[in-house]
Order: sequence, then C-alpha cells, then structure tokens
Amino acid sequence: MPPLWCGTMIQKLPIWYRRLARWIFVPALAVVVWGELMPSTQGPAAIWDKLLHFTAYFGLAGIATVALGRLRPAVWAAAGLASFGGILEIVQSFVGRDAEWGDELANILGAGFGLWAGWLTVRMVRWLASE
Repeated sequence: MPPLWCGTMIQKLPIWYRRLARWIFVPALAVVVWGELMPSTQGPAAIWDKLLHFTAYFGLAGIATVALGRLRPAVWAAAGLASFGGILEIVQSFVGRDAEWGDELANILGAGFGLWAGWLTVRMVRWLASE
C-alpha cells in the first residue's frame, strides 16, 4: 500500500498539472511567435516547414487545454490560436517571409489535434487523481 502522502499528492495532481501548464504557455507562445517572424535562412522546405507549424500549434493548444482544464474554453483557445497563426502568416509578408495557406492549414490541424491530445491528458490526469 502506498504511503498516505502519496495519495494526497495524486489527488492534487490536476491542480499542479494545470499550474505548470499556465507557467509554460506564455514562454511557448513567445517561442512560436519568434519562430514565425524571424528571418528565414532557407528556401521553402515543403514538408519540414509544415511539420514545424503543426508541432508548434499542437503544443500550444495542448498546453492551453491543460491550463484551462475545461473543454469549452479550450475549444475557444484552440480556435484563437489557429486564428492567431493566420494573423502571423499575414505579418510574415511584412517581415520578408512568405505567407502560405499551407502553413495556416498546418496551424489549424495542429491546434485541433493539440486540443484533442490535451483533453485526453486532462481526462487521464483526473482519472488518476480519482483512484
């Protein structure tokens, strides 16, 4: 049988997990903005560039979902992140980079799958805490 303090820690896991996500979100967002707006040193790299966009918005939406802990606000956050990605694509055209519809599609897909993965994580952490 695990020690009593272990059960208390597991019960508080959702609280600590959400707090950690809140602290990580802003620096992660800053890294994504920096990555999208820094000057490109390479030509268009077809699949690699899209994978980076997908991964960035997957991570942001997943972190936001965990930080919020409720599905409806998380859906709004993911939609906001996808829209923000579109705005950054437009801004890229003013900083010497190419704005691409494919990048925005990768942003939208990443935010959607990040929402899904984040929500599964929230549910799993709550389930672990309830045992």
